[in-house]
Amino acid sequence: MPPVLSVIVPCHNERSTVAELLKRVLAVPVSKEIIVVDDASTDGSPDIVEEIARREPVIRLLRQEKNQGKGAALRRGFEEAHGEIVIVQDADLEYEPREYPRLLQPILDGDADVVYGSRFAGHPRRVMLYWHTVGNAFLTWLSNITTNLNLTDMETCYKAFRREVITSIPIESNRFGFEPEITAKIARRGYRIYEVPISYHGREYWEGKKIGWRDGVSAIWTIFKYGIFYRGDSEAEGYVTLERMGRLSRYNKWIWQSIARHVGNRVLEVGAGIGNMTRVMYGRELIVATDVELPYLHILRNRFSRNPTITVAKLDLNSDDDCAALKQYGFDTIVCLNVLEHIENDRGALRRLHQLLNPGGNLLLFVPADPALYGTMDKQVGHFRRYASNELRALIESEGFSVPEIFHQNYFGRFGWWLNGRLLRRAHVPAGQSRIFDLFVPLLRRIEGKNPTKGLSIVAIATKPLSQAQAAQHDVA
Repeated sequence: MPPVLSVIVPCHNERSTVAELLKRVLAVPVSKEIIVVDDASTDGSPDIVEEIARREPVIRLLRQEKNQGKGAALRRGFEEAHGEIVIVQDADLEYEPREYPRLLQPILDGDADVVYGSRFAGHPRRVMLYWHTVGNAFLTWLSNITTNLNLTDMETCYKAFRREVITSIPIESNRFGFEPEITAKIARRGYRIYEVPISYHGREYWEGKKIGWRDGVSAIWTIFKYGIFYRGDSEAEGYVTLERMGRLSRYNKWIWQSIARHVGNRVLEVGAGIGNMTRVMYGRELIVATDVELPYLHILRNRFSRNPTITVAKLDLNSDDDCAALKQYGFDTIVCLNVLEHIENDRGALRRLHQLLNPGGNLLLFVPADPALYGTMDKQVGHFRRYASNELRALIESEGFSVPEIFHQNYFGRFGWWLNGRLLRRAHVPAGQSRIFDLFVPLLRRIEGKNPTKGLSIVAIATKPLSQAQAAQHDVA
């Protein structure tokens, strides 16, 4: 059984304090593992840890071959963690391990994904160096401007995470830039963040304090880099696309208006992503927003957990078990926008959607059109194919649906997709191009008119027919 807590201890030349620190961590009454990542210490710190680890099997020592910095040590520690919750613990005795329960409680209660321990939130603490305090307050203020959070202590060491949260986020900073980087990334993903007050026993530079003014200057650049300029978490190119799509208000409105009159009151949303369309559909009797990716499920739960009419669930359209678990809801509408092309066995996916839909209900599909446009951008976001309208209609009808409407949309978008994905072989449409296109959507819609012969996308309105008995009863009514 995995431990409840993984304590990650980055350590560089902490011979004077590391033994006492481990003693205090071991004394905390919670199931745990302690992972000490030694960052190429030269003062014998790893020998002390190794000796203690021989007596205490919950301690593991990992050695860095060369000194890389706190961020690099934490990155390795996170990769090795097995606990349900991961906490960062410096080895310098500035932070008190007996306060772990205060940090863990919001996560254990299901209220938070990340908890920051704040040195400035009213708890008794040792008086700090004035200019060090000013620097912390300034960096926190600057970070809050870029993340739209209201933290009181961004630079705190004490940060606790649900393990699946911290292991899903790529950490690039090797030194003290970890703090602003991780803050920007968890804010952008919409994770639930709590702050709790903690005590603090700050040490002075003669005692071995390592962070200095140069690290403060570096932190300013890191805040701007990840809070404003950076948009590319390497593990989720799709996340970048979804985030950009969420800002294209006119284009999203166009998609919504093409399907809105067919949307009923009990809706299954397949591939809800970060909830762009979920918010548009708000107000119905029931919306079950689903995704297959764990980070997106966390974001959806965080955004909609307080709304009793929105349920979040995992749905893999290759899984009969996932579909069976949703059958109970009795959907009259399934909204499946930009999903079918991501599934290798699209025929099997349509079969499962047919099983989930009530007779007489609508399946609303939005898929990329024209196989000739398939290029690098399709490959980057995981498209197996683009569809021709006659082939899509035949596929849908083969799984028991009727297709009363099928039409192309976004004629002019074809040229931008061809330019970027076929000619220039880009991974995604540049953000600037997307914003300019969104500005011109009303004009392009007017020029395009209804039912263009070609388009970047296909909209298909499919219906699950009533049985003969249901049809007869419907006619009588």
